[in-house]
Amino acid sequence: MDRIPNASLDRSVSGVNLMPGSLRDQLGTSETLLVFLRYFGCIFCREMVADVRAAAESSVDYPNVLFFFQGSPTEGRAFLRRYWPQARAIADDDHAFYEDFGVERGRLLQVVGPSALIATRRAKAKGHDFGERSGDAWRMPGLFLVRGHDVLWQHRFSHQADHPEFAAIPHLAQIA
Repeated sequence: MDRIPNASLDRSVSGVNLMPGSLRDQLGTSETLLVFLRYFGCIFCREMVADVRAAAESSVDYPNVLFFFQGSPTEGRAFLRRYWPQARAIADDDHAFYEDFGVERGRLLQVVGPSALIATRRAKAKGHDFGERSGDAWRMPGLFLVRGHDVLWQHRFSHQADHPEFAAIPHLAQIA
């Protein structure tokens, strides 16, 4: 994907800490990291939010962050209150944005394969654990660095626990 489709940009959004309007209104003109989360009870979802927050708070050059989640704005507020109260997040319970960006449902080995099982130790060592299942547990995560409607970089997850180097993302924005 090189560009965000206009239909996605113009879709009305609701969620947490958003300005009224569409996805386009949330993006502005600077770089934004779009983070598509799995379900809130996923240990790797929790780890990703915490790690993106740590990277963003440690670098003044970090792009704006905008999460997408499965669930209602109320569920999103409850989750983010614990992990990042100031975060902006779009509720996408019908998976419209997930589909637009090609964030698919995982295959068996992507969700419960050896790589994901081994990574559980990494997430637990950081203090994360599994929670209540809410949403589609087969939905994969996604990362897109965008500027306006242009997609500058994307990370396609090979499995649910795939963990890119979040601290390196400002560098990607500079070379894009």
